[in-house]
Amino acid sequence: MPTLTLSGCAPVPLAHYLKALGILRLVSEQKDPKATGRWHRDRFVLDSSMDREALERFFLEEYRPTAVMAPWNGGSGFHPKDNSKALEAVSKSGSVRLQPYAAAICAAQSALRSMSVGEKPSPEQKAELLLVCRNVLPESALEWLDAAYVLTDDGAKYPPLLGTGGNDGRLEFTNNFMQRLTEVIDAGTGDPMANSAQRLAVSLFAEGVSIPPTKAPIGQFLPGTAGGVNATSGFDSASFVNPWDFILMIEGALLFAAASVKRLESGDTGALAYPFCVRQAGVGYASSTSADESASRAEMWLPVWTQRAVNLSELRAVFSEGRAQVGGRAARNGVDFARAVVGMGVERGLDEFQRYGFQVRNGLSYFATPLTRITTRKNAGVDLLSDVDVWLDRYRRAATKDGAPASVRRALSVLEARIMDLCVSHTKDRVLAVFVALGQCQAAAARSLKWATDPKTYLMPLQGLRKEWLEHGWHRPEFRLAASLASIRGKFGKEWLTLRCHLEQVETFRKENSTICRWAENPSNNVQWSAAPLPDVLNDIMARRLILTEDPPHSRSEVWASLADIKAFIEGETDDALLSDLLWSMSLINWGEKGGLPSYQPERVVPPTLYAILKLCFPPVQRELPASIRPVPAVPAIHRHAANGNGTEAAGLALRRLRASGYRPLVRQLPVQGAQAIRTAAAMLFPISNHTLEDICKQTTRPEKEAETASA
Repeated sequence: MPTLTLSGCAPVPLAHYLKALGILRLVSEQKDPKATGRWHRDRFVLDSSMDREALERFFLEEYRPTAVMAPWNGGSGFHPKDNSKALEAVSKSGSVRLQPYAAAICAAQSALRSMSVGEKPSPEQKAELLLVCRNVLPESALEWLDAAYVLTDDGAKYPPLLGTGGNDGRLEFTNNFMQRLTEVIDAGTGDPMANSAQRLAVSLFAEGVSIPPTKAPIGQFLPGTAGGVNATSGFDSASFVNPWDFILMIEGALLFAAASVKRLESGDTGALAYPFCVRQAGVGYASSTSADESASRAEMWLPVWTQRAVNLSELRAVFSEGRAQVGGRAARNGVDFARAVVGMGVERGLDEFQRYGFQVRNGLSYFATPLTRITTRKNAGVDLLSDVDVWLDRYRRAATKDGAPASVRRALSVLEARIMDLCVSHTKDRVLAVFVALGQCQAAAARSLKWATDPKTYLMPLQGLRKEWLEHGWHRPEFRLAASLASIRGKFGKEWLTLRCHLEQVETFRKENSTICRWAENPSNNVQWSAAPLPDVLNDIMARRLILTEDPPHSRSEVWASLADIKAFIEGETDDALLSDLLWSMSLINWGEKGGLPSYQPERVVPPTLYAILKLCFPPVQRELPASIRPVPAVPAIHRHAANGNGTEAAGLALRRLRASGYRPLVRQLPVQGAQAIRTAAAMLFPISNHTLEDICKQTTRPEKEAETASA
């Protein structure tokens, strides 16, 4: 079979994508049922029994246009004040090519007369006329009706691709379709018009030949030729269009047949279902804004298949089942659809999806704006989002309602933008960005506790993320430090606490191998999180824990901090902002889950002396200390002095306490002041292993026998 590369057909812009579908549909229905098509290097490749000359001859001499009309619209040519020249030419045509079209127009005119509709139909008449048209128009027009509107219990619903039943504002698609037909086909004889062949060659093969432009609108489908202010080198420009582009574009749009469906889990009336169409998500493109979500009609994800050529019946099956699943439910917006694409939740055999948004641009006009392209490959990072499917769906619904706090809306927007970035490209940094954004969403809800716990909203705290999230950020010291803090849990005084209890008003409970978290019924003084610098916040948490217990706390940590990471924190080499964000994200992990942590071999370093002296006074939160480590009664004043920046006083008090407990420190005084003392005090909160504590003891104190010899 001859293979033709149609260079005039590309996935972008939308008009050229639809044109490719229209060509395959018309060739298959009217000439060669075995014709197939696929995309190759952003060009449409047509395999059929026709070579180039035969294909051009088919459209110029044999092509029979689909009966596209909208008698329910003003400006459609059916009403007294309309431009009806093209409609009359087609309806009175003697050409065999246009006879089905003419018969459909006559049937529509009869329906208007039977309803006594003279002028533009009123809204009530329009609703009735839509029903009548489905009953009286010939079968050749039904495919157009399926693409233009759907009748539901709530009235007519209109897919975004064809505006509101075949018109976009003042632009009437069907009348323009007939006008463009009469520019390439002689309505009287059916012969091609002058310049029709040249225009067709440009439309199909993008040949660089000069053709007379047609000053006519193309609407939302081809923004680049829509004209308007600054559209050319002058101040303004008219809209120009190749008639064949418009004709084949509308013919291709007919493959997007809409339907009315009813959700099984609800008692709602039927809703519009449209292939690969979801609600607009205002993220994932350069000009993204949340305003697009309310102003946009919708967004569509158009499939691009490159590996295998498909015939018309296969393509119809793809579009009839053009749904995407994510988390066991249908995708609702653009972020859901992107997740479905990389999670293989769409029809297999589709290699890419081109995303379009029907957005208000250039005043009040809608443009089909190309947003991004996503490849349908498995993305392990996106798979992790299955942990938050239910929570994220509830969070999105609550955050988009009237009255939702602005901070919650912003956090949701950032999260969805990060998810979209991850769907486009899977990297560790992008997984980490999603992880951080999840924590910030929870933080925003915690700061708006009254809203989050309102019965009309009620959002359960996010919890239970798998430890697999840790694999994508373990290479960063901030990640490991945050994990060590967030995994601390145990009994402090009479309360069983996790670090999360110091971040937000929650209560935590042990249940088998997991920790259950819920909003606290009564406000607690344990919450110490604030907008203060991170070292100050950590010092506040440490001070609170010292108040809660008189004895060493019975708790443990799933992750031990390394001396190399702690030293980097004390010396200010870590990113405090990232570490702050990660504390929230790490608090969402299910630390009771079985399974190991990512492997990591820390560098052996000598800890700062002030840290080593203070850490011996505040040993790790473990049930038992090594035999070589003597217990030291907790003295909150040591930590308080260091937290206030007075490291010298803190060191002096700590050294005296260590000597009283039987230690023989190697130093007598430490003149440390300011920020380093504050950060050292904050580092007391990081849990370390018994082995690390023994190393600190050996590097900071004399062994017992050596101390006795020195004394003698």
